[in-house]
Amino acid sequence: MFTSQKIIKFLILLFCFSIFSSISQTNEDVPLNNIAINEIPKPISPIIFEDFSGNEINLTDYHGKLVIINFWATWCAPCKKEMPSLDALYQDNSFKNLQVLAVNMEQPNTIKTKKFFTDLNIKKLSIFFDRNLNFVKEFKLRGVPTTVLINKKGEEFARIIGEVNFQDEKFLAWLLKYD
Repeated sequence: MFTSQKIIKFLILLFCFSIFSSISQTNEDVPLNNIAINEIPKPISPIIFEDFSGNEINLTDYHGKLVIINFWATWCAPCKKEMPSLDALYQDNSFKNLQVLAVNMEQPNTIKTKKFFTDLNIKKLSIFFDRNLNFVKEFKLRGVPTTVLINKKGEEFARIIGEVNFQDEKFLAWLLKYD
């Protein structure tokens, strides 16, 4: 006999499966198990967000670069675990055309976010904020960490849901093709 809890769990599982199975994949060798590569890159609307000092930034300012946008929060343990490897990626001299944007998804709190970066010994990454949830709306973000990869034309070509080691050799070799 099925209980309502079992039915709900089944429906949630079915829903999650349908979301992940609907993400189109290319025939390309996928470098990570939690990356979805868009068969056809998705155009992105201009998005306004803020730097650490509260200055407005427009995502279109980065056209012509490989852009990695990492969405994180100070309370997120997987974010804390992956952030040093993201910082190391940004310091990697193999990439000549890379811009990494670490966007904190909480209400802007410069003290808390700066402490988070200091405690992790982050050297190159800068902190950005999405006060008006423009990224959430454009990318339909559902949680952190989430990382969106944008090609030089300003199109989303891949997305990573969950934690990743940005120093994974297979991932780095794959990513260099887009630099």
